[in-house]
Amino acid sequence: MEHDRFADIRPYDDHLFKEKIAKLVREPGFEHAVRYVMPDVDYEAFVKNLLTVETQLDFQVKVMGPFLEMLVAHTTHGLSMDGVENYVPGVPHVFLTNHRDIVLDASFLNLCFIRERLPITQVAIGNNLLIYDWITDLVKLNRSFIVKRDTRVREALDAARHLSAYIRETVTERRESVWIAQREGRAKDSNDRTQESVVKMLSLGDNDERVLENLLDLNIMPVAISYEFDPNDYLKASEFLRKRRNPEYKKTQRDDLFSMETGLLSQKGRVHFHLGGCINETLEPLKDAPRSEIARKVCEVIDKSIHCGYRIYPCNYIAYDELYGTLAVGDKYTQEDIDSFNRYLDGQLDKVEITDVTPEERTFMRATMIEMYANPLKNQMAAKSCGNAL
Repeated sequence: MEHDRFADIRPYDDHLFKEKIAKLVREPGFEHAVRYVMPDVDYEAFVKNLLTVETQLDFQVKVMGPFLEMLVAHTTHGLSMDGVENYVPGVPHVFLTNHRDIVLDASFLNLCFIRERLPITQVAIGNNLLIYDWITDLVKLNRSFIVKRDTRVREALDAARHLSAYIRETVTERRESVWIAQREGRAKDSNDRTQESVVKMLSLGDNDERVLENLLDLNIMPVAISYEFDPNDYLKASEFLRKRRNPEYKKTQRDDLFSMETGLLSQKGRVHFHLGGCINETLEPLKDAPRSEIARKVCEVIDKSIHCGYRIYPCNYIAYDELYGTLAVGDKYTQEDIDSFNRYLDGQLDKVEITDVTPEERTFMRATMIEMYANPLKNQMAAKSCGNAL
């Protein structure tokens, strides 16, 4: 079968779609998840509708699109996107973004594309999140491909080559766009930086000496994601505290599931996506750069594009001034904004489920949250104050 060498990671082809949907709707875990996120659902009618869907595209537009619009209506104060003029029709891209929400970063981006009648992307998802077989089926039905993160050191390069080859074939031969986060896992402090390992993976090809050319083939377009409020901020703050108490602390699969549920169903305020331009022209000066420097410099270009593209909200300005003890951006918010943000932070901290939190530890967690909200503005100001990243 065509593309069979990627069967372990690629989304399900349309010829498998009805078989996999029929299997999925019989899974008790899937039914529980649907009823959890849509408490008023008529599950039997929902299943009947699902079984009429025949292709990935129909699933995205007829099922996921309306579901995501429902989430936007109930858990945000609006979803928006700009920079659409940077999207050249007919040109597939690797959309490389900062990472805020486990599930919704790519889903909301694709919803924006559906609204604009632009082609939707395939989506990279780490296999650490595929806790149950039905979740694997669901994401593969939803145009996701798998990033293997549990490989041994000796197998890691083979896994990277395999993933890179799949992305390359998808973009250059199948002419489909791909979404991937700039780093493995979310930046807990919102200090978004592209991991060189991601760029190095993308640069792999049949000829590893063609590092820059391999990257240019992918038409990388950075995308900045800005959530006004991060529903997981208190979970990240509590994780910082747990690690402060015990440096060996590690999250469990249950923690990841709860983070996904919280991100999906809790209030996010305003959400905005900015499509930066394709970075190919910016990378031209790297043609004569040593191979060892290319990945680092490409990361700098991506980071600058993302940082400049953030939408900054009053909470970011307030957090920045509090972090640095200044009123440098005091004209960007009001006393009402300050009071509202403080109430928000207190409410989030009240959700922390750690016993015997001392006043000093609560202050510590609040400080980590202030830094989370200040960092996007801090990085944007730095990016705009310097010249070309190269």
